[in-house]
Amino acid sequence: MIEHIREQLGLNRPLLVQYGSWLLHVFHGDFGTSYYWHQPVGMLILHHLPVTLTLALSAIFVTLIVAIPLGTIAALYPNSLIDRLSLGIAVSAQAMPSFWLALVLIILFGVMIPIFPISGDAHAWNYVLPAIVLGAHSVPAVMRLTRVGVMDVMASDYIRTARAKGFYGYRLLSRQVMRNALLPVVSVLSVQLGYKLGGSVVTETVFAMNGLGRFALQSIVGGDIPTVQMLVVLFAMTFIGLTLLADLLNAWLDPRIRLA
Repeated sequence: MIEHIREQLGLNRPLLVQYGSWLLHVFHGDFGTSYYWHQPVGMLILHHLPVTLTLALSAIFVTLIVAIPLGTIAALYPNSLIDRLSLGIAVSAQAMPSFWLALVLIILFGVMIPIFPISGDAHAWNYVLPAIVLGAHSVPAVMRLTRVGVMDVMASDYIRTARAKGFYGYRLLSRQVMRNALLPVVSVLSVQLGYKLGGSVVTETVFAMNGLGRFALQSIVGGDIPTVQMLVVLFAMTFIGLTLLADLLNAWLDPRIRLA
């Protein structure tokens, strides 16, 4: 019986032959059949991908609306109370494990003050708490980069020239400062998006979301080799693609990079 299954799955062939056959099928869009769910791997991944993609983009949005304003305010008022509070928030967010923050939010906003649903992915409200949990870990890095970038740009010669020409306040910040200060943030956010797509296992498991992270965990536990192989390839290609996208965005934002 076991030998028959091995022959049916092609596991009795040499490893190099198995790998070559798998690679050839991948190039033709055939990612194999799941050992665990007995369905094509490509269909299973397409079924779970929208949940993880929505969650990852929501987490990046949370990171942006929290980290960039905090980092900018901290840079405009260095060594002030606001700067120190922002640093405290960054350190606290960096130190909190995702599963602990998820449980705290579930208790606070799902049990004590039942505002948001605590499981599932059927509605937009289901993504609020998971997005906060997944986005919180990126806030410190983006906030510190924004703070350093804004402070460096504010101390540059062309900003002093812009002030001499009458640029102040929001006009100076939006037209001159932020475009140059956020260049490093673009690169970090692209990498962070890759982390969100590939590192959502804990968040999706705690909130019982039917995304790629939870699906990957189930595949690993179930020994579903074709699915795990395809997920690894997918996550790797995602990182490569997002890194390339970050380089293109930086070149578009900064003409000096294009000239180099």
